[in-house]
Amino acid sequence: MRLTTRGRYAVTAMLDLALHGDNGPVALADISARQDISLSYLEQLFAKLRKNALVRSVRGPGGGYCLQADSKDINIAVIIDAVNETTDATNCAGKGDCQGGQVCLTHHLWDDLSEQIHNFLSGISLATLTQQQRVKQVCQRQDESQLNVNIKPEGFQLIETLVAP
Repeated sequence: MRLTTRGRYAVTAMLDLALHGDNGPVALADISARQDISLSYLEQLFAKLRKNALVRSVRGPGGGYCLQADSKDINIAVIIDAVNETTDATNCAGKGDCQGGQVCLTHHLWDDLSEQIHNFLSGISLATLTQQQRVKQVCQRQDESQLNVNIKPEGFQLIETLVAP
């Protein structure tokens, strides 16, 4: 089983949105900066998330994206499914034609594992993740890091002005 960056990034971006969306729409540029995901890639992901009614866009100044539903009603499996990602552990994409057009010896094992993974991710909501202490700590570190990046240029200019002859 391999979850690609598309699924990982979609979950990461949606979690960021859930953590920062209380103050209104969140700009993709802010998510991009905090999560180190390219803006163009986020735009592609959010087009799929919007199409699947997981987010809604708000235009204009102060615009961005908001969750379409409450974070307790959005589970991780739905996010992964929305961006056309799969949790399939089989070598045949679940088709059952693994060995010369027939089911291989371990097909049902890997198919059952795929179902277990999907069920596991279906049981975890964005709200569940936002309440975890370790997620809150990472979020706080990212916010502080982003704040420092935004403050440094002005701070350096102020210091240069104070120490300049």
